[in-house]
Amino acid sequence: MSYIKEKLYLFELNPPRVLAMGFLGLILIGTLLLNLPIASADGESIGMLDALFTSASAVCVTGLIVVNTAEYWSMFGKVVILLLIQMGGLGIMTMATMVALIMGKKISLKERLIIKEQMNQKTMSGMVRLTLYVILMTFSIEAVGAILLSFKFVPEYGIAKGIWFSIFHSVSAFCNAGFDITGNSFMSYADSPLTIFTLSVLIIIGGTGFAVLNDIFRVRKWKRFSLHSKLVITMSVVLLLIGTIFIFILEYSNPLTIGEMPLWEKLSSAFFASVVPRTAGFNSIDTAALRESSVFVTIILMFIGGAPGSTAGGVKTATIGVVLMATISIIRGDKDIEMYEKRLKQETIFKSLAIVTVGMGMIVLISFLLTITESGTFMDLLFEATSAFGTVGLSRGVTPELSKLGKIIIIGTMYAGRVGPLTMAYAIGYNKKHKRYRYSEGHISVG
Repeated sequence: MSYIKEKLYLFELNPPRVLAMGFLGLILIGTLLLNLPIASADGESIGMLDALFTSASAVCVTGLIVVNTAEYWSMFGKVVILLLIQMGGLGIMTMATMVALIMGKKISLKERLIIKEQMNQKTMSGMVRLTLYVILMTFSIEAVGAILLSFKFVPEYGIAKGIWFSIFHSVSAFCNAGFDITGNSFMSYADSPLTIFTLSVLIIIGGTGFAVLNDIFRVRKWKRFSLHSKLVITMSVVLLLIGTIFIFILEYSNPLTIGEMPLWEKLSSAFFASVVPRTAGFNSIDTAALRESSVFVTIILMFIGGAPGSTAGGVKTATIGVVLMATISIIRGDKDIEMYEKRLKQETIFKSLAIVTVGMGMIVLISFLLTITESGTFMDLLFEATSAFGTVGLSRGVTPELSKLGKIIIIGTMYAGRVGPLTMAYAIGYNKKHKRYRYSEGHISVG
C-alpha cells in the first residue's frame, strides 16, 4: 500500500480510539456474563459494579480482585475470566483477525492499520502474517507452560482438575494477568522450583513482546537484533537483577516474608518478587508483610512494567531506557542520543518523555483521589494506584476494602493502563489537523 493511501486512511480513522473502544466493549460483555447468577458458586448475582471490576481486571490483564477467584466463581465464571484474560492479553484485533481468518474473511485495510497500532509496528507490511505468528507463538508457549505446571498440579489435584489448573495459570502467567484459582496465589508453592520457575519464564516471555521474541527465535544473532530488541532485553535483565538483589537484601531477615526460608528458597522468592511487578500479579510471599523499602522498589518496578507490544503494562522498559539514555546524553553534553551504534529519532525521545510524564501524572492523580475516598495508608494507596495503572494486580489488602467510588477509580485506572497512557491521550484528543507553520525559537532557562 502506498504511503499516501495509508495517510488518507489514517486521516479518516483514529486507531487509538478504535482500540480503546474495542477493550471497552469486551469489558462490558464480560460484565454482563459475570453478573449472571450462573457465574457465581452460590448462584447469586455478584452485582454490576463488582462484575465490572472483575471484567475490567481480566480484560486489562491486571489481577486485582474484589472476591476470591477460587472460592467465589463457578466453573462458568472462571472460564469467562480465562477467556477475557486471553482476549485481553492477545489484544482485540489479534483475536478478531483470528476469528475472521477462521471464517474465511479478508482483512480490510482499516483493520490492518488498527493491527499495526496494536502491535506497535512501524510499517503495515506482513500484518496478517505477523498476527498469525503471534497467535501460534502464544498458544504454543501457553501449551508448554501448562504441560510443565501439570507435573505439579495433576499429582496434587487429580487429572481433570490438575489440567484445568495448569491451563488457567499458564494463560494467566503468559498474559501477565495475575489471576489464580489456588485461593492464595502461590504462597504455598514457594518451595516448588518447578512451579515458580515455570511461572517466572511465562511472565518474562509474555512481558518481553512479540517483536523481541521474533528476533530471539528467528534471527538468533545479537548483532542482527533490532535496536528495540537490544534495549528491551538489556533493560529487562538489568531490572530483574536489581529487583532480585534489592528484595533479597531488604527482606533477608524479615520473618514474615523470606526470613525463615532456606537460602535457595529466599533467592527464588526474591527473584519471583522481582519478576511479578513486570505486571503479573502473582506472589509467593505476603505482599502486605513487605518492608516499606521493598514496597517502594516494587512500586518502581510496577511503574516501569514490561516491553512495548507485549502483554505487560506500565510505561514500558524501552521507554524508560530511552529516557535514561536521553538524560545521560544531556549530562554528557552529547548532540545526539545514541544506543548500540544507532542514533535515536527525536520523535522517539519526545514520545518516551510524554509517556513517562502522563504515566506519573496519572498515578499522582489516582493516589490523591484514593486518599480522599479510602482510609488506607498513603504507601498502600500509592501501591494500589501503581498496581492498577501498571496492570500488575498486586495489592496490600486495599482492593477488597475499596469503596464504590474507589472501585470506579481503580477500574478507570486499569483501563487506562491497559490501553496505554499515550494511546488514551490520542484517543481523547486526536487531532487530524497539523499546523502549516512553525514559530521562531524562544529561550527558557531550566534547571
